[in-house]
Order: sequence, then C-alpha cells, then structure tokens
Amino acid sequence: MSMYPHRPIAGAPIQNMGRLNELLDGIRMEFESQARQYETCQHDLATQLQELQVIREKVFQMEQHQMNVKQKYEDEIALLRRQLEARGGAPGNMNPPPQHPGQQQPPAIGLGSNVFSAIMAGQGGQALVPPPPPPQQQEQPAHMPAPPGLQGPPPPPPPPSQQPPFQQQYQGPQGPGNFPPQPPQSTASPGPAGKRGIGRPPAGGPATPQINTPIPYNGGPAQSPQVPTHPTPDHTRMAQHHQPPPPPSQTNALSELDPDRLPNHIKKMKDDWWVIFNAAVPRVLDVELVHTLQHESVVCCVRFSMDGKYVATGCNRSAQIYDVETGEKLCILQDENIDLTGDLYIRSVCFSPDGKYLATGAEDKLIRVWDIQSRTIRNTFHGHEQDIYSLDFSRDGRTIASGSGDRTVRLWDIETGQNTSVLSIEDGVTTVAISPDKQFVAAGSLDKSVRVWDMRGYLAERLEGPDGHKDSVYSVAFSPDGRNLVSGSLDKTIKMWELSAPRGIPASAPPKGGRCIKTFEGHRDFVLSVALTPDSQWVLSGSKDRGVQFWDPRTGHTQLMLQGHKNSVISVAPSPVTGPNGVGYFATGSGDMRARIWSYSRI
Repeated sequence: MSMYPHRPIAGAPIQNMGRLNELLDGIRMEFESQARQYETCQHDLATQLQELQVIREKVFQMEQHQMNVKQKYEDEIALLRRQLEARGGAPGNMNPPPQHPGQQQPPAIGLGSNVFSAIMAGQGGQALVPPPPPPQQQEQPAHMPAPPGLQGPPPPPPPPSQQPPFQQQYQGPQGPGNFPPQPPQSTASPGPAGKRGIGRPPAGGPATPQINTPIPYNGGPAQSPQVPTHPTPDHTRMAQHHQPPPPPSQTNALSELDPDRLPNHIKKMKDDWWVIFNAAVPRVLDVELVHTLQHESVVCCVRFSMDGKYVATGCNRSAQIYDVETGEKLCILQDENIDLTGDLYIRSVCFSPDGKYLATGAEDKLIRVWDIQSRTIRNTFHGHEQDIYSLDFSRDGRTIASGSGDRTVRLWDIETGQNTSVLSIEDGVTTVAISPDKQFVAAGSLDKSVRVWDMRGYLAERLEGPDGHKDSVYSVAFSPDGRNLVSGSLDKTIKMWELSAPRGIPASAPPKGGRCIKTFEGHRDFVLSVALTPDSQWVLSGSKDRGVQFWDPRTGHTQLMLQGHKNSVISVAPSPVTGPNGVGYFATGSGDMRARIWSYSRI
C-alpha cells in the first residue's frame, strides 16, 4: 500500500496485456519455425549418413573383389612359373614377374595406427596376418596392422581373407637375369586367425613380415588389420619409379639400381643373392653367405647369444636355436600346452646374457622364459592385453623389458617373477631396448615417437618433432656406449639420435628431446629393423624392400645393399662378438621362410 493516495490509470493494463500476447505469439511462431528447420536438418543428415554408409560398403566390396581377382592372377602366375621351371625354363631367383597393382583392405585397428600389420600388408598402419601356406616361394602381405582407421596398438596379422587393401604396386628396376622386379612382400607377422589388430584399444599391432600375396592382415599391429588411417597409393611417387635410376655415384638409393647394368667392380652376384656397393664412397666391406636356415613359416625375429655362438629365431608356434659355426639346429622350443589349432607366431626372442635362458614373446600375450638346457619353461609372465612385439634382456640378466600392442612397456624381474613397472603411452608399442648400462629403456611406437625412460619409470626423453619420424617407429637400438640410439620407421628412414638425458634424473624433471644427428635415406620401403655393429662402425637396416643396408654413421652414406631374401627382411641382428681377423657376423629373418647367417669383413 502506497503512502500517497492515487487512482490507477484506466485502460493501461488491458493495452499492455495485448502487446505481451503479441510478443509471445511471435516468439512461439519463431520457435516452431526453428524446430521445423532442425527436424529438416536432422532428416537430411540421417539421409546423407545412410548414403555414405552405402558408398563405404560398395567401396569395400569393390576392394574385396579386386583383391580376389589379384590373388587369382598371382596364383596363376605362380603356377605358370613353376611349370616353366619344371620344363627347364630360366628361374627368376630374386625378381619374379611384377604383380598386378592392387589394393588391400586398409588395416582395421579402430582409430589408431597399426604398425606391424601395415608393414606386412605394405601399408603404413595395417594389421598383420599369418602367411597362407605358400606354394614354394610366393609373397604374402605383412602383419605390424585391418579396416581403415587403426585403433589400438599394433595387432597380429589377419588371415589372408581379411587382409587390408590399398597395397601399393612395387615398381623397381629389373632384377638379375632381366626378370622384371617383384613387388616387395609384406612384412607383417602372421597372427592367429580371428585376432584383432593392435593400434589403440582393440586394434591391430606391429606386424612381422610375411611371405605371400597382397591379402589384408587381420587385426594385429602387424600389425595389422586396421583401417582408418590407411594411406592410399601415391600415384605420383609410383609414376616416378618409372624414371631411370640416378647414377650410382650420386645416391644412397642402391635399391633403385639394376645389377645387370652395373660394372663388376661395384656388384657381387651369387646364385640367389647379390650385393651392390656404393660407387660414391670407397669400398671397405665385403659380405658372404655363411648359412641358410630353412623354416616352415615366416621368420619373425632373429637374435644372437651374447657369446656369438648361437642364433635364435622366432616363427610360427616355436623358437629355434642354431649353432652359428655349423648351421646345425640344436633345439626347438615349443609350448606343448597351447592350442594346436590356428597360428601362434613368436614375434620376439632374446637370450639372457649368460646364455642359459631364451625369452620369447608371442601373439597369445605371454612372455615365456625357457631354460635352454632342459627345454622347459622357467617363467611365464602374464599382464599384457595385446600381442607382444618386442623383448630385451638387461645386461645383468635380471630384468626383461617387453613392448605390446596394448600401449604399454613392462619391466619384469626374472628372479621374483614380478611385473616391476608399467610404462603407458598413447599408442601401440612396437619395439623396446634396454641401454647397455641398464639405466634406461627405449621404446618405439605407432605414434611416430621414441621414448626413453629411466628404470624407475621417469620419462627422460621423447624423440620426435620436425626432425623426427613421419610415420610409425618399428625398431630401436642403443649404440654400444649407450650415448646414441638409432630408430627405423615406416617413413623409410633410419635416424640416429644423440641422447641428452643425464644420469640420475629427478622425478620432477620434464622429458628432454634428444638431437637427431643423422638421417639415413635410401630404402624404398618400410624400415622394419635396425641395429649397430658391436664396434659402432656400422648401422644395419632391414626393409620391406627385401634389402639389408650397411650405413656409415659418421657420413650417413650407405656402404652396400644386400639382396638375399625373396620377401621382406623383418629382422636383422649383428653378433655381439667379432671373429678372427675382424670378421663379423649378422643374421636376417624374412617372410620367405628363411633365416640366414652372413659374415662381413673389411677389405
């Protein structure tokens, strides 16, 4: 009640109410108009999504049909070649006729990148699949990743029927004997059927090279079968392959050269292997074949014992140990309790420093430590949730590092049988290495980075950036003095890093970035494995282009390129021991179902 008496103005409330109703009606009409527009947009969006799904399904069907047709042609070509050789025709040792260009279905690792599969399948992120029983020596796509869009860490390779498309045609110079070049074979490591890739969560993982035709690998890193991130063929680059190779004196790309057209002083030709020496640098090395170790499946990994007397290989369902001097197979290590159906590829092997034990990592997510003398399992480590792609023993023989498609590096104490540390990253782990001083562990990943932790689990260095790799990292190795590290990638390069992390890093210190001091370029396909000789004089690399190269770490020049396999070179390993007169040894494992022991020496 007002303290000042007055009377309300007649008619004002009625006018105001009418105006308010008009405004409310306008707002309601605008709301209804916007609601109708929203419904229309929602309907249009749903229709477009349905159309995109139909297009995607049709493209997938076309890719599958193309793969089937390509496989049929390759089978017919292989049959004709065998018939020709049976009638006395000239066999094409290193270079069978070129395969028809075709695409594999992209690896299916969800949304991550599948390393191993991609390699095997010839893609940068596909899953790997186990190689189908190849007639004689056919090539098959690789395993370190399935459909496009890699999701989790690198998964195991998918069965041939599930291999990813989009495999680029490999065009190269004629091989010896004037046979056309053979497309590089996939390096993904075979994996049990039905496995998923390792990219990120449930996806594919790094693949180990395989031996046969372009079939997408099932979800493993090899990885792979994964889909999303798959690159489509680079037609411009493929067209460039038709150009004549540059003069040998001006290039590291020795794989571009035709050995039949080179002078004798820069090549070495043997029955089923050959070497091209870099004419731009003085020739100081020679290479000889020592032993050929035939296997019944793809050889996913090779490793010497610390005394250099033995070499171990990992293949389907078993690890095998050979005498380096005689080439004799000394034992087969196979877990008889595993399911006998399907494939189970051993992706990594590693001797303990005293040579008593051999650790194996496989697609069943288990690490087994074998007592070699009794051929029994000493330890079985459980904990990884995806395929295990890499193992390394510390120099004191107590710790094992493992890398998996589940995006973790784990450290295990062999004495207590405990998992002492879990180091998690954003993508699948494809490779691990422990430094010679036992202070650091390095890991390469599908996310293009190399990480270095101290053994307490503190991230000391992250090697990436403008000078870093442009694609997944598949292999890392410390130099013998532990000051440098080399890495090999699907970007076809090897990089040498100068590590800057000091000893005894405080827990609060942010990770540093090591300096890339050298980039080695010359491979024409994925680099799957790298290592340094025990004297640090040479960097070795194995590639999906089937070549092994020796690089001078001081100049970045390649000394030679060895072609000794008919499929991807999935693994290279130098012997830690140098023989009489400075002769060194190294081993190679390939998708052609062979491991080979070689010698190298100065001339």
